[in-house]
Amino acid sequence: MAHVNEHYHKLKAGYLFPEIARRVSSFCDTHADADVIRLGIGDVTEPLPEAIVSAMHQAVDEMAQRSSFRGYGPEQGYDFLRSAIAENDYQARGIGITPEEIFVSDGSKCDSGNILDIFGPSNVVAITDPVYPVYVDTNVMAGHTGNANDSGRFDGLVYLPIGAENNFTPALPDAPVDLIYLCYPNNPTGTVVSHQALQQWVDYAQQHDALILYDAAYEAYISEPEIPHSIYEIDGAREVAIEFRSFSKNAGFTGTRCAFTVVPESLTGTCGNGDRTSIHTLWNRRQSTKFNGVSYVIQRGAAAAYSVEGKTQIQELVAFYLTNARLLREGLEAVGIEVYGGINAPYVWLRTPGGQSSWDFFDDLLSHSHLVGTPGSGFGASGEGYFRLSAFNSRENIEQAVQRFQALVS
Repeated sequence: MAHVNEHYHKLKAGYLFPEIARRVSSFCDTHADADVIRLGIGDVTEPLPEAIVSAMHQAVDEMAQRSSFRGYGPEQGYDFLRSAIAENDYQARGIGITPEEIFVSDGSKCDSGNILDIFGPSNVVAITDPVYPVYVDTNVMAGHTGNANDSGRFDGLVYLPIGAENNFTPALPDAPVDLIYLCYPNNPTGTVVSHQALQQWVDYAQQHDALILYDAAYEAYISEPEIPHSIYEIDGAREVAIEFRSFSKNAGFTGTRCAFTVVPESLTGTCGNGDRTSIHTLWNRRQSTKFNGVSYVIQRGAAAAYSVEGKTQIQELVAFYLTNARLLREGLEAVGIEVYGGINAPYVWLRTPGGQSSWDFFDDLLSHSHLVGTPGSGFGASGEGYFRLSAFNSRENIEQAVQRFQALVS
């Protein structure tokens, strides 16, 4: 008899984004002529930068020749990409991350879930609320929680509420925790964290022998110079933090899949007998066993993101989406909507008009304006009464969405 992992049954509803897709599909089935504009899932819409496409074409040609063909690559990533990442994303900012501390993968979503493979079930896990659902759901699947209560919060997790009242900056836990998920620029709220606030988290992790899982997938959208781009800009972070990054949202790799995780060689965890062990070694072992690496063609494309042409084209792409975010933010503010984010991130986080629930507003927005967003409650109990709009779309659709939104709430 094959026994299933019953922890999956604790997940009360479908994963947030498939549930949105289900509702939109049902609406479209009965309203075939509706011109639905989707500002829900944070999926990019613009083509890959030309420098990246060119590099991929060249890599495909290499794969067509016996002399330059490549089979299995290193599970950790090719040296040419790891070196480019270390030099451009870290060393250029005065951060001493080495290529050996970088692990190339097929997505930061995957890594933020897979990282739990190397941590034991007894860890006390802290997450912000609202939060990217993957952090919660993968801990539930791994058996690190109890059941969910009526608000959707799971026993065994420490929730750190963020909202307008605390400037979307979570307070330090009242009791010691072991693993801490932080995401900045934040998904879903589009807000950022200051150097001072992040230093407090690093200091807390050092004092309590905790480890921070820092998701910086939207780092490229930081526009204000005082905001840290990496947790490793913070003193002491190399001893307490793992960082996740992605090429999905800056270079458009949502469909081609490439990301990386930074695990400093100085990072350690505790064994059951009290001995310290290398987190870097454990993650390397996990990847070497369960992962065959990202394709050579894709890694060549990712490396081209660091070329002179690639950097320029990516900056233009990021600026395009940030302009979309500004148009959304300003358009909503013009009709009295309370809006956050959209300055250092491609997401706009708003209060639902008239005190509507998040899902009621979702349904009204879809049925009356043919617009799709993401209900804040789907990101956690503290997201109730909020709503997320994504700036990933064409300029024409963004401008049309603003007009429809204004017509709905005016």
